[in-house]
Amino acid sequence: MRSLLWYCVLVTSTYVFPHNGTSPTKSQVASGTLLQSAFERMKHNVLNRSFVPQKFHPRDVPFEPATDDSKRYIGQLTIEEDPRNDMGDPERLDRSEAYTIDISEDGSAVIKIASPAGGLHALETFAQLFFAHSSPKSGFYTPYAPLSIKDRPTFGHRGLNLDIARNWIPPADVIRTVEAMAFNKLNRLHIHASDAQSWPLEIPALPDLAIEGAYSQSQIWHTEDLEAVQQHGTSYGVQVFVEIDLPGHTTSIGNAYPHLVTAKDVPWPEYALEPPSGQLRLNSSEVPPFVETLLDDLLSRTSHHSSLFHLGGDELNLNAYMLDPTVNSASHQVIQPLVQAFVDHVISIATSHSLTVIMWEEMVIDWNLTLPQDVIIQTWRGSDDNALAAILNKGYKTLFGSNAHWYLDCGHGSFVDPEPSNSDSPVKPPYVDYCSPYKNWRHMYAYNPVADIPQSQRHLIMGGEAHLWGELTDSVNLDGMLWPRAAAAAEVMWSAPGKKADESTTRRLADLRERLVMRGVGAGVVQMEWCLRHEGGCRL
Repeated sequence: MRSLLWYCVLVTSTYVFPHNGTSPTKSQVASGTLLQSAFERMKHNVLNRSFVPQKFHPRDVPFEPATDDSKRYIGQLTIEEDPRNDMGDPERLDRSEAYTIDISEDGSAVIKIASPAGGLHALETFAQLFFAHSSPKSGFYTPYAPLSIKDRPTFGHRGLNLDIARNWIPPADVIRTVEAMAFNKLNRLHIHASDAQSWPLEIPALPDLAIEGAYSQSQIWHTEDLEAVQQHGTSYGVQVFVEIDLPGHTTSIGNAYPHLVTAKDVPWPEYALEPPSGQLRLNSSEVPPFVETLLDDLLSRTSHHSSLFHLGGDELNLNAYMLDPTVNSASHQVIQPLVQAFVDHVISIATSHSLTVIMWEEMVIDWNLTLPQDVIIQTWRGSDDNALAAILNKGYKTLFGSNAHWYLDCGHGSFVDPEPSNSDSPVKPPYVDYCSPYKNWRHMYAYNPVADIPQSQRHLIMGGEAHLWGELTDSVNLDGMLWPRAAAAAEVMWSAPGKKADESTTRRLADLRERLVMRGVGAGVVQMEWCLRHEGGCRL
């Protein structure tokens, strides 16, 4: 039988770790500091960002508890960290993000974890157990006690890919996104930091890259901005890593270094999938030292906060190399060994910084490159996930996130205008984009990339990412483009794919949306209020 417990404003925490009578290690001290900060955030969220769930109940039907003297409180929360803890599953090898929460009827609350990551997730879950009372100063309550939660993720890499190059996304918006990701137990933020259209990232060793490549001097991510975003991610359990898309999508490099880029300042449709065209020259002696200078500068900084680097590798245009005097060919046979050499060089630089490399699927599927087995291949094309199977059959680790399911930018229409002099322009009503239709949250929730993957290969699937490309997204509409749909993807990656969305899913996601809004995130609507107030009334 469920009973009510109230949150004591003066609730305190106790952090317990195995010590055998010795002083805590540096790691244990760091864990304690991290978890204490997370505990203070949890308190703030409960006391300032809980919501009154009136829209989940019929009008004029009482749903709130009495506020008389019979209140029972949670006044103490104990967090027990022990890396030897099997978290209730002795067969599970990776327990780093697992946690348990036990709350007794009398208000005793205990969190058990095997690592600080589990503690961050547990404290987020703990905060989401509470609602605000509508009566002023009445407090905050959970209707779920007593309870026992045992929770762990299905996939270790649960990510969001965010494009900051096509339209300006300032660091403050990404920090807010990091916090919303942590709320949803997403743990990898993939920043697509450069593209053909602009180069917003400051590289001190190559200052002209951003000076000439950014849209303006006020639209540059300085080194301290990237450092702040990565550090904030660490505090919230979100590893922030950078993608520098190479060797394609590099026109913006040519703004500062035109001699390194081919097919720049030519009509784009023949030389790129979107404007402007331009790719790094593949056989120029000046490109390798430039790439080395660029990546040594960047990765020496980002590697303090992340073990990953994404080198891109998608959508390389063959025609562009007909205009490259160092290649002068559009032959796949001619270009393939040059791509292999280029990627080998980038991997060697990343490896020198102790980073694991991620790249897009084309490098394996289209270019048939030979790569180290620790490289992670990110798939994205098509609705049937044949790419995922193809990568796994070659023995590579992989990430899923099909454009037919998890591209958040799809269905908003084309950014391309019709050419007035072209009577046969492909830009015509209804002006759809290439990956329409819009991916609503139910469609995203239904995505099951592993349905046809044999069990013997599933250990190679590291996880996945939802993607937000930036052609039609900027700071103003960012939140609504991401949430609550990215939350549906987050649940798939945490709880396992293959589940069908039903009314309980809708209500759970609607609850989460209200909590995001209370935290200052402009998340979109999940469900009509009438349906939330009349449970069962919107089924068909």
